[in-house]
Amino acid sequence: MGGKFGRLLLLAGAEALILSILAGCETEDGIRNRERPGSSSTPLSGTIHMAGSTSMEKLTDALAESFMEKYPDVRVVIRYTGSSAGIAAVAEGTADIGLSSRSLGQEERAGGMVENLVALEGIAVCVDAGNPVEGLTEEQLAGIYGGKIRNWSQLGGGDLPIVTVGREAGSGTRWAFETYLGMEDQCTYANEMDSAGAVLARVAATPGAVGYLAVDLVTEDVKVLSLEGNVPGGEAVREGSYRIWSPFVMATMGEISGQDMLIQEWFAFVYGQEGREVAEQVGLVAVDPKGWKGGPGDEDGE
Repeated sequence: MGGKFGRLLLLAGAEALILSILAGCETEDGIRNRERPGSSSTPLSGTIHMAGSTSMEKLTDALAESFMEKYPDVRVVIRYTGSSAGIAAVAEGTADIGLSSRSLGQEERAGGMVENLVALEGIAVCVDAGNPVEGLTEEQLAGIYGGKIRNWSQLGGGDLPIVTVGREAGSGTRWAFETYLGMEDQCTYANEMDSAGAVLARVAATPGAVGYLAVDLVTEDVKVLSLEGNVPGGEAVREGSYRIWSPFVMATMGEISGQDMLIQEWFAFVYGQEGREVAEQVGLVAVDPKGWKGGPGDEDGE
């Protein structure tokens, strides 16, 4: 179990992606503009449209805030619709960047979509705050979501039915969680929620509930369980001691170098020192995109 995650590279530090500050021109629709060569009269301006993973909300909001502070004439518009919907929006031309907490599938890649990894995120397994259980083994977690373990008394807790909470089909976090367990499309759920926030709220309010969500979205309303004695902090993910994680991807139609200048500048910011610092500040592992060899289970991507 977890073999597909065994390919996690020990990513200690990230090499900056250095892009020249290129002058640009106005696109046909007049939305994005850059300075012309040798000119300092026209600042970077325009609108970047993103859509996708709710698990990436904290990171993307923080990056967008910093980017717009640096470039006051730029707007970053984000719709949190889920990973698959975000990728579809890019394919349909309604978004510039698709936010995905899973690797791209073969069909998506074949259609021209490019996976631009920006960070790794630990996935926390949470229970309601009153649950006395402190941690689980991988086998126990698989037993819970496989329907074989149905009561917390089987795990040293109280006599209380286990209520399994998870994300909806198409969620990148669900894909990463089930891939880790080796149980793609085999997990059983009492509640399937359409956002990370909904998972958090349901687990917090339901005695006996257990759920999973991006670690940076966890609040004190729930209790995070250890897994095989490890908790999902950034260093544990980086070192490989905590093995439930998902890739944070900003997908584009075609390579970054083929995007307009505003999108190229966005990725220069994200992969540069400022962007990496933002990722680390929200508890993620910033990565070197050149060192990435693909996400867990990326041979099928679903």
